Amino acid sequence: MSIGNTTRPKIANFAPMDYERFFSADVPSFLRSPVREIFRKVDLQSICSFAGGYPAAVTFPTDQIPGLAAAVLKKYGTRALQYGATQGVPELRAAIAARYGVPVSQVQITTSSQQGIDVCSRVFLDPGDIVLAQSPVYLGALQSFRAYRAEVRPVIAGKAGKSPIKFIYVIPDFNNPTGKTLTLEERKEIVALAREKDILIVEDSPYRELRYSGEALPTLRELAPERTLHLGSFSKIFAPGFRLGWMIGPEPLLEQIYVCKQCLDLCPPVLDQYMACEFLTSGALDANLVNTIAEYKRRRDLMLGLLEQYMPAGTSWTHPDGGLFLWLTLPECIDTVALYDEALSAGVAYVAGSFFYPDGSHRNTMRLNFSFIEESKMEPGIKLLATVLAKALNHR
Repeated sequence: MSIGNTTRPKIANFAPMDYERFFSADVPSFLRSPVREIFRKVDLQSICSFAGGYPAAVTFPTDQIPGLAAAVLKKYGTRALQYGATQGVPELRAAIAARYGVPVSQVQITTSSQQGIDVCSRVFLDPGDIVLAQSPVYLGALQSFRAYRAEVRPVIAGKAGKSPIKFIYVIPDFNNPTGKTLTLEERKEIVALAREKDILIVEDSPYRELRYSGEALPTLRELAPERTLHLGSFSKIFAPGFRLGWMIGPEPLLEQIYVCKQCLDLCPPVLDQYMACEFLTSGALDANLVNTIAEYKRRRDLMLGLLEQYMPAGTSWTHPDGGLFLWLTLPECIDTVALYDEALSAGVAYVAGSFFYPDGSHRNTMRLNFSFIEESKMEPGIKLLATVLAKALNHR
């Protein structure tokens, strides 16, 4: 056949295949994210969306990115474009260690803090193991635990019985989804429970730097460094597109996580690490945080004021000291899952609270995000949501 011949070979007709038989035993445990499903089906620009957990694009240091890239390439040359160490580049590990007052040997860089959660699941969980978690629990963590066929129970359930528990998972500062912060007494209770049961603590802390009011409390790692894996993230304080996070913890635990990560991604993205390191060590990160905190505080206060102004009687909500979310609780006669399509048709999106509970309960709750939505859309969105809820209440 000549090179110029455009004749295509005939495609044989094959019988439909049963693809289900190829899937592993873990696949039925995979949990779809309702948030990702929303993004998959809906143009976010066409509605008022309180559904996502995205940071505000105005907080990204876009004007500094070209300079950071140029500085990194000048300083490190082709090293910044090559494969790197599985633990992370030494410069970034050292910068994280200095910021949090730990030895470099206790720092592991991850490809996002979500990977940190998943690596903990891979390394520590067997099918049937138990994870104790706040209730409600971050959906991404719930997805990971379920994917490895672990059972997720509320932390309070760990105070009775002798079930095999592997670790406690908790977001102590500005919890996703509720926005709540654990008190010092609650933190001490978690540490006491972990020591009593001789189990680990996975402390997920992507929002800790985003405090708008109140006083900072000790981390669980500071209270129990011998058994805590502390997860951090650049996604909320730099930019999520870099997909960088870190873990701080005991060296024997990090050694197994290091081995596990070798088969996942070999190493975190090297150019991104050097840029994050430059951003952190130059002082630009802390300077940008000042503006980010001011931006989010204004958005949080705006949403709280609008909820007070428009929400129907019988509705309550959390008043977070930081983070990106607050939690709405409605009369028990309201089912936010059943109401979702009506709300979306009206032009407003949220995440039903029941998705954050392992048993799908609390269907009268919802998570609202105040960081991502354009401020010009926040009042129309809250008014639309309040109208949908008031209509549902009037029909009960």
